[in-house]
Amino acid sequence: MANALIFDIKPYSINDGPGIRITIFLKGCPLSCVWCHNPEGISPHLQKLYSKSKCIGCETCVENCPVKALTLTSDGIITNTDLCDLCGICAEVCPTKAMEMSGSKVTVEDIMKRIRRETVMMDQSAGGVTISGGEPMMQSDFLIELLDALGSEGIHCAVDTTGLSKTETLLEVAKRTDLFLYDLKMMDPQRHKKFTGVTNEKILENLKILASSGANINIRIPLIKGVNADESNIRQSAEFIAALPGARKLVSLLPYHNIAIHKYGKLGQDYDGDGMEEPSAEEIEQTIRIFQEFGIEAVVGG
Repeated sequence: MANALIFDIKPYSINDGPGIRITIFLKGCPLSCVWCHNPEGISPHLQKLYSKSKCIGCETCVENCPVKALTLTSDGIITNTDLCDLCGICAEVCPTKAMEMSGSKVTVEDIMKRIRRETVMMDQSAGGVTISGGEPMMQSDFLIELLDALGSEGIHCAVDTTGLSKTETLLEVAKRTDLFLYDLKMMDPQRHKKFTGVTNEKILENLKILASSGANINIRIPLIKGVNADESNIRQSAEFIAALPGARKLVSLLPYHNIAIHKYGKLGQDYDGDGMEEPSAEEIEQTIRIFQEFGIEAVVGG
């Protein structure tokens, strides 16, 4: 039985597919988007988070650390990363949850037990399960086994993907998936690399192949002023989407926000949000109109 490293399970989700859903977040992503609202999902490894604002300086973590990797300073708790083995004891004993661990290993059956407790809610709302990340296809053995288990119990399955994976893996997943939530960041490959760390040729190629397979695809575009909300990129995106095989794809626009900036501090990372802004209502409406010109329905959220 395959296992996976996850960093969150979100019940009662209404933004990751139809109905009320459970969203499973797998760790690991081949992209490093500068605006990422789940930065703890980028690394495929277990991580420790620390929130100085929650720390009361009780030194319970220091006293219980088996490898003596923690020190209380005027800047809060400092971890000696050369000594820390990420055992998680500091997070277990912290009375204020200033220390947290991001990542827990689960089996498919672990997840299915959790999902079965929510089947009434999902059935009543025509919902289901969404597998997200990170990039879920980085843990493809687990993903496929989980999709098979969900399918055997008649549970609607959605996969939220960056599209950057082996094409063979994507098509195997497509055989078991009711809906893809496919991220499309921007069309220019060099700008894509600047803001995500990778170019987009494989992502665009996979989207064409997936559309040719007849898969049900909802394309999601993070709309970020200063990155991809300019008219040129929107028109190029609309032209590309309109040319995809099969039925017209729904486009979900996800306006930028920096609500997750605190997560970067917990990870000890800087948030590089310079030049990124939330688009105005007028800019969002203009984006919707451009997609309409190409016969594409675009909505905010979803």
